[in-house]
Amino acid sequence: MTVELPNPVDDGRCIGCGPDAVLGLNMRFDIHDDKSVESRVSVGAAFQGWRDVVHGGIVALLLDEAMAYAAGAVGVVGVTGDLKMRFRRPVPVGAPLVVRGRVLWQRRGVLGVEASVNDEAGALLASGQGSFVKRGDVPPGTLFGESRIRGGA
Repeated sequence: MTVELPNPVDDGRCIGCGPDAVLGLNMRFDIHDDKSVESRVSVGAAFQGWRDVVHGGIVALLLDEAMAYAAGAVGVVGVTGDLKMRFRRPVPVGAPLVVRGRVLWQRRGVLGVEASVNDEAGALLASGQGSFVKRGDVPPGTLFGESRIRGGA
């Protein structure tokens, strides 16, 4: 059965950023003047693949979350259309990470987005590019994921 998601609903249970997620990363994002976003996060052993290495699917989650917040920073609520990623180095469990995202382009109802996962020293661990399909607008006067994003609008 296919479920259409015309208007995404944030019920606080997102595994990436949801404050009510039973098992989640509880990511928080800062928005910069250029509308890029950044989150500092550490991924625990519950999300491990090989010993001491974050599972690749969770790395995809980090990239996808940054892309969603980048879309939100430009006023768009969207869903992932596609995501292509590249693993550069293992992402270590428990280490401080810097996750960034930004919108590259916007045409009609589609946004081109990119994201990266870096270690605290700045080494690139993983990167991704993809597209987000617009499903709505961030209401005027609010910020996307209001309780989970800080900074200017």
